[in-house]
Amino acid sequence: MGWMGKLVGGAIGFVLGGPLGAVAGATFGHAFDTSEDRYLSDGNRLLSSGETSQLTFFVAAFSMIAKLARVDGRISEEEIDSIRAVMVKDLNLDIQGQNIAIRIFNAAIQSPEPFNEFAAQFFKQFQTQPQLLELMIDILLRVSVADDRMNQQEENLILEAVRIFRFHPDAYQRIKSRYVDDFQKYYAILNSEKTDSNEQIKKQYRKLVFEYHPDKIISKGLPEEFTKFANEKFREIQEAYEKIRKERGI
Repeated sequence: MGWMGKLVGGAIGFVLGGPLGAVAGATFGHAFDTSEDRYLSDGNRLLSSGETSQLTFFVAAFSMIAKLARVDGRISEEEIDSIRAVMVKDLNLDIQGQNIAIRIFNAAIQSPEPFNEFAAQFFKQFQTQPQLLELMIDILLRVSVADDRMNQQEENLILEAVRIFRFHPDAYQRIKSRYVDDFQKYYAILNSEKTDSNEQIKKQYRKLVFEYHPDKIISKGLPEEFTKFANEKFREIQEAYEKIRKERGI
């Protein structure tokens, strides 16, 4: 019998406590006369430490996902599909387990508790298990890009989790690169947009090369510190243009 089969509605909030306990209580603390709820009930037994950890992960994951999916004011079909993929591929939930996850998701949507409080309780439980912290960041990123873009509101929430989890920014960028096309940075370096024509890109590239060419910088007699910065900038411009040139076939 797994941990789900031991849950008792009236005890769940007490077991977890905090904002996650409130969501769990709202999810399981009523309507225990349905077949789905009988799946949850198996007598008045306490959860073991391991089962409590599993419950915390389960409730926290779908609570955080709920707040993330709703942050831009709407929940898209693509996000729902991504969440279902997490249920099946990552957590191996059967149909009953998926239905419970959806109930947690809906309870969290209605919860007044903010995303960062769910993240803080998650971190408190799993701070010595970095692989689970990374998995949570990974899941949040997948949900955020389900509709082929991650808006700033979504990333702000994920960055809040990164901060709470004491995750190194480089580690976050490494995970993010799995799902987010970072090619836009090369256009930003050239002060250009992806929608610009090839001629516009070339013109902007030549302009920046002229401005930051090492010989030009030296001729201005600027401080050594700025010369070093300019040289680095020049290399950055060259690299960005080369990346864009190859991508566009210029």
